[in-house]
Amino acid sequence: MSFSLAHLSDLHLPPPAEAISFRQRHVKQALAVLSWRRKRHRIHSWQPETALRADIAAHAPNHLAFTGDLTNFAHPAEFAAARRYLEGFGDPTEVSVVPGNHDVTTKLPWQESLCQWGPWFAGDAEIEKPHGTPFPFVRRRGPVAVIGLSSAIQTRVFSAAGALGPGQIDCLGPLLDRLAAEGLFRIVLIHHPPVIGPGGERKALRDRVALCDILARHGAELVLSGHHHVTRLQPIPGPQGPIATFSVPAALAAQPRPEYAGWHLHRVMPRAGGWQLETELRRYDPQADRFRTVGDWRIGVAAQ
Repeated sequence: MSFSLAHLSDLHLPPPAEAISFRQRHVKQALAVLSWRRKRHRIHSWQPETALRADIAAHAPNHLAFTGDLTNFAHPAEFAAARRYLEGFGDPTEVSVVPGNHDVTTKLPWQESLCQWGPWFAGDAEIEKPHGTPFPFVRRRGPVAVIGLSSAIQTRVFSAAGALGPGQIDCLGPLLDRLAAEGLFRIVLIHHPPVIGPGGERKALRDRVALCDILARHGAELVLSGHHHVTRLQPIPGPQGPIATFSVPAALAAQPRPEYAGWHLHRVMPRAGGWQLETELRRYDPQADRFRTVGDWRIGVAAQ
């Protein structure tokens, strides 16, 4: 049985008016608003949005995954707007979300912030996890297990780093083992990639070495991330061979730097001794106002 998953990230949804005009809580939030007014409103816009929805609908994926940064300044109105946006993609059981660093720009009451996205990271069953957090979560869908991690942390000005923390790291290994024993294709969602990328340490996952160590010992079949707004395929070691890690462009990028808007369609198919993974890269063409295939990868994945 094949299974398809659409991966989107870093939408930076155009904020409601009250999110732009409000009195900022601290300097980092003020700088984020200033950045939006100066340039981000031109980079991330509604221009590709109609074409994006139509393209995803035409491919009819079994599941959608959003790997963070739906907001810009973490204003309560942005969380409500993002919730309405997510509702447009259908039932929350078929759409998974993990947060990004922009989604925690400032500390807000839980009910005014990520709690509004709760249905999109509600796991199928209770698992042991760090106190006071919904992460990691697990959602079993057909032959696939979607594992959601949160690397979103508050950082100082001019830092966009992330971290999982020891709580998520400690419970991840046993969780991966359990899902492997069930014979599932394990897809890990995280905003910050497990390998260093553009921006160096300032934008990196601080405990990436610990995460990669867990994945090298316990395995996963696929890791999906965003954060850097670029397409990237980077293998990392796994117990039975390399684990593919994919990053995607910003899903609503209306300018070519660093890349036009894009999303990835991953198709998972069982085969003898493992899986076949086919990934289609969809990229926005502003002249035609539509998304096109700009590349594809086919990867044989050994059972970990």
